Amino acid sequence: MPESTPATHEVTNQSPPFADLNLYLSDAALQDAVRREGAGAAAGELTDFGALVGSAQAFEIGRLANENPPKLQRFDQKGFPLDRVEFHPAYHEAMRMSFEAGLHCSVWEHLGTPGAAPGPGTTVARLARLFMVTQMEAGHLCPLTMTNAAVPSLRMQPEIFTPLLPKILSRRYDEDFIPHDRKASVTIGMGMTEKQGGTDVRANTTQARAAGAGRPGGEYILVGHKWFLSAPMCDAFLILAQAPGGLSCFFVPRFLPDGARNPLRLQRLKEKLGNRSNASSEVEIQGAHGWLIGEEGRGVPAIIEMVTLTRLDCAVASAGQMRLALAQALFHCRHRRVFQKHLIDQPLMAQVLADMALDVEAATALAFRLARSFERAETDEREAAWRRLMTPVTKYWVCKMAPALGYEAMECLGGNGYVEEGLAARLYRELPLNAIWEGSGNVMCLDVLRVLGSDGEAAATVLAELAEVGQSDPVLRSSLHSLRALLADPSMLEANARGFVETLALSAAAALLRAHAPAAVADAFIASRLDGTFRHTYGAGMAHADSRAILDRTLPADLA
Repeated sequence: MPESTPATHEVTNQSPPFADLNLYLSDAALQDAVRREGAGAAAGELTDFGALVGSAQAFEIGRLANENPPKLQRFDQKGFPLDRVEFHPAYHEAMRMSFEAGLHCSVWEHLGTPGAAPGPGTTVARLARLFMVTQMEAGHLCPLTMTNAAVPSLRMQPEIFTPLLPKILSRRYDEDFIPHDRKASVTIGMGMTEKQGGTDVRANTTQARAAGAGRPGGEYILVGHKWFLSAPMCDAFLILAQAPGGLSCFFVPRFLPDGARNPLRLQRLKEKLGNRSNASSEVEIQGAHGWLIGEEGRGVPAIIEMVTLTRLDCAVASAGQMRLALAQALFHCRHRRVFQKHLIDQPLMAQVLADMALDVEAATALAFRLARSFERAETDEREAAWRRLMTPVTKYWVCKMAPALGYEAMECLGGNGYVEEGLAARLYRELPLNAIWEGSGNVMCLDVLRVLGSDGEAAATVLAELAEVGQSDPVLRSSLHSLRALLADPSMLEANARGFVETLALSAAAALLRAHAPAAVADAFIASRLDGTFRHTYGAGMAHADSRAILDRTLPADLA
């Protein structure tokens, strides 16, 4: 008998630890999405990365980074402002892994070679890595997402962007708190939100005055505050402030050109529900130096591309986290026996798991269809239309579904899911974040209404693509008819905005599944999501679904 066995009883009927699972090879929906959306050539690299981030060692890195959250060092031992955040070594190890994988830069590496074009599938391959690494540890992805997303905004000001580019493209993680021109690599953060405005950034009160002649690329002095400064140990930030010409965007480094610290005074770190490995801060901007990106008064257009790219990452990451929640539940239910059967063989549990699997497959399909549109939007108007309309739609639906699915997965694990020793409790705290960050549900709905009001062709293009599949399916065809009826009465759209966005998301997911997923998946999704029946809980409405076929696809037994 092993020495670790309790003297009072034998430990039996517990599932093994959820680890050492290849997060790529075990996920048929992810593999299919990667091939379908143009990154099939990266399958070998993604397989290797899936093994790395699904290893027991990687999950331990995630655990340690969250159990040892960052600490703010406001002052040094002599009382001088320090404004530094200290992280556990596990956080830095997660950052190193993701840096080496290019999570912050792989989409932009062609910019390092004059005249080069991005390789096919680079956006989809990057997001496949994001989908997997968020299952290992989600918090450290904040600065990586923002660095990737900051590039289009920075490119508007070449004299700022050009010297930064080699450091943005570097895959050597550099944690040192020193001026960025002395570092091997940099990360870029964001500061938009203020106490009095929140989402309404035009209500910002932070002031910017020109240090010389006010002009694009010119130096300004900023005074004010930010209620959320994301990832305060980034080397620089894009910050919105009120210049004489209106709300403007500024590049604000942590250190000034002479090596002095820019006076960004960190007040405290947020005590968040989840996302605990990542530092989020409040900051007072006490005469900090910033350099104008674009024209005065054009701050929102200057930073909007960064916001849009972060929304894409939010949707993909939430889909990845949904996948982790489901995989844990399915893994546990394969091993746990109740009433003389494995849980997965109990009909009610099989229906619950299969129902959850439908949403995970739909979220994966939607997220990677959106990824394709980002990659091809510059050369294909149909893809550009999908990107414009479906970015807020996809973020809304995927990020909204994630917390409910995470709870259901936790219940499948029973008490083992509610305690902190496992992954489920940490994941449950993490899942609401992406629905809030970079635009909550109502903001996404308002963005959809703005697209519909300014670009009617985008909706026509997207619906036409869905109709190519939907004509053969009467339920899907009926759903598309309902969407067109709502579009025909713009006066009612705002009152029905959430219903319209959700129906569009479900219809798009249904079309993707009908075209590409096994019939058991598509049939069950369409029958249970588009028939007009309100479903309170997972498992309801699945009596006629082929739950066994759905589950066999979800996590192959020979790989679990």
